[in-house]
Order: sequence, then C-alpha cells, then structure tokens
Amino acid sequence: MTDRQHHRPMTPGGMFFEALVGGADPALVSEAADRAAVLFVRGARDSGDAEVADRLLRLAETEGIETIAEVWSGSPADSLAGCLWRLYLLRSWVYADPAGVAAEFEAGLGSVQVARVVAGVAEPPGPDQLKAMVDEVLRGIAGSDFADVLFRAAAFARVVAAGRAVTGGEVQRMLQLSEQLEAAGHLELDHGLA
Repeated sequence: MTDRQHHRPMTPGGMFFEALVGGADPALVSEAADRAAVLFVRGARDSGDAEVADRLLRLAETEGIETIAEVWSGSPADSLAGCLWRLYLLRSWVYADPAGVAAEFEAGLGSVQVARVVAGVAEPPGPDQLKAMVDEVLRGIAGSDFADVLFRAAAFARVVAAGRAVTGGEVQRMLQLSEQLEAAGHLELDHGLA
C-alpha cells in the first residue's frame, strides 16, 4: 500500500471558466445568419434599384461577403441562409474553374434533358456561357421569384452531376447540392423562406 492520502479533487472556481476562450454562441450565430439572409433578399427585392442585382454579384469581390457566407455555411440547407451560401458556393466554383465546369456540364447534357432546359445555359455551354448563367441566376435574387432561382441552380447542379458520372468525377456532392436546392425551391413555393 501507498502512504498517499486520498483527497477530494479541487473544483474550479469562477476564474477558471472566465479564462476559457470559446467560440460564439451557436444560437446567436444562427440567428445572425438568418437575419442577414432575410435582409439580403428582402433588401434586394424591395429596393427598386436596377443596379442592385449587379451589386449582389460583386459582393464577394468588393464587400467582403465571404465573412457572412462563412456564417451562412453552417445553416441548414432548407433555410434562406443555407440557400444563399449554396448559391454563392456554386458561383465561386464556376468562376474558379469555368473550363472544367463547362466540360462537366457538356458531358451531362445528353443525360438530363429537362434539367438542361431549366438551367438555361446557352448552347454551346462554354466557360463564358456558364459564368453568364450563374450570374443570371444570382441576379434573380433581386429581380425574380426566389423559387425559380433555386430551381435553376438545382437544375444546373444536376446536369453537372450527370456529367461527372460520365467523366468519372465525384458525383455525390453535386447531386446532394442539386437535391438541397430543389427541396428549398419547393419550400419557397409552399411557405416562403424569406
């Protein structure tokens, strides 16, 4: 046996907890994401300013929307904030690799005829045409029915997923994005996200 005496462990005092550095309260982050998304969409729709749609596209480059988008990234797919994050993610991806996206989209054209029409990409679907399409989809946040915006983006992602299946690329994430946007479009039609 040991001569060591057993004693009760010390309980940490208030100073211990005050010294811990933690992240932001998830509920507050979620609330901020939702509020920013609603203001973003309602402000764009209610402005009556024809240039608002163009400014929406340029936010990532000029206004630092990546910080807001980071907050949106944790939002559920069926929330307005989650939809906006997915739309900006789609645009960022198209702009990062327009030639690769064009090749995947073109490879999927024969497999998903209806989605191709809904996506509304000019023929032939080159890099510039895809950039124009994704920009037009995002302009729709300000100028058209938000459900239509979501359905067009979903259709585009579905064609790309079909193209990836043909070319041997990773399909699941793009198909999931398409399904999430389509489901959100139906929610928007039924109840309205904003």
